[in-house]
Amino acid sequence: MSDSQNLSAANLPGQPAANPGLRERLFLRDSWIAVTVRFISYVALMAGIVFGIGRLARFFRPPGPAVITPTRLFIQEAVGVFAVLLAALVMSLLERRSAGAYGLPARSAFGKLFWQGFLVGLVEVSALIALIAACGGYSFGALAVHGMELARWAVFWTVLFVLVGLFEEFLFRGYTQYTLGAGIGFWPAAIVLSVLFGAVHLANPGEGWVGALSVVEVGVFLAFTLWRTGNLWFAVGLHASFDLGETFLYSVPNSGFVAEGHLSNAALHGPRWLTGGTVGPEGSVFSFLTIAVLFYAVHKLYPVKKHSAGVPQP
Repeated sequence: MSDSQNLSAANLPGQPAANPGLRERLFLRDSWIAVTVRFISYVALMAGIVFGIGRLARFFRPPGPAVITPTRLFIQEAVGVFAVLLAALVMSLLERRSAGAYGLPARSAFGKLFWQGFLVGLVEVSALIALIAACGGYSFGALAVHGMELARWAVFWTVLFVLVGLFEEFLFRGYTQYTLGAGIGFWPAAIVLSVLFGAVHLANPGEGWVGALSVVEVGVFLAFTLWRTGNLWFAVGLHASFDLGETFLYSVPNSGFVAEGHLSNAALHGPRWLTGGTVGPEGSVFSFLTIAVLFYAVHKLYPVKKHSAGVPQP
């Protein structure tokens, strides 16, 4: 083959460049350096977006100490969703791939998998509360809200927890899982991020080590749903409905957080191992049991999908 033919073959479309540039080495390959750079770049972008919005909000926020209200929680979650998705969109342009590759393909938004996950989450939290109640650890109490107030809070908490599901699932099992998984493998990445997921929950008022360990188990389980379904929509639906069940429907602490606008004057009573104490039912010993059952259910309901380099394809 002549030198000119060799030169032409080396530059065919779709062939890797003989001397890759900085962008290709850092954003189009999966070396440990490239994965680290992409991971840090994503976190920095996300943090920068949140910081920028926070600085802008200071011009519109009244002076005085910040008070955590339902409205403030809603705004915080909405900003979080915006930040994690916008940062991923920027990274997708640098990496020359669809933003849907990171686990939330738009064509599947709020489709069948989301509603299946939402139903499973309601079943799980109901089963968990039922087990605690059967052992004398939970009582529903009288209704705390009525009429239009009940409907208003139901809608508010449903929308808020969908935002929570989107934010937390994409933050811990979206871009970060996709990128870290490309470097060290899907399951090592899932375990690292699930431990981080549990550690972050320790910052919640009333949270404890047992509750955090339960959150780690939940994180691994939600990664398993990503592995089996191919995207995060099932996990988002389950996450949203479980939080809705704890906070509103059954009116118990949610990861140590007690909200206003709950359905009833419910009470948890009994030993901490049974009720979860200030953590809430996810700190109960029964939480580990219900998640184990869900592992088996998802294993049976969602067959193994094809994977590439340990990362599910959207």
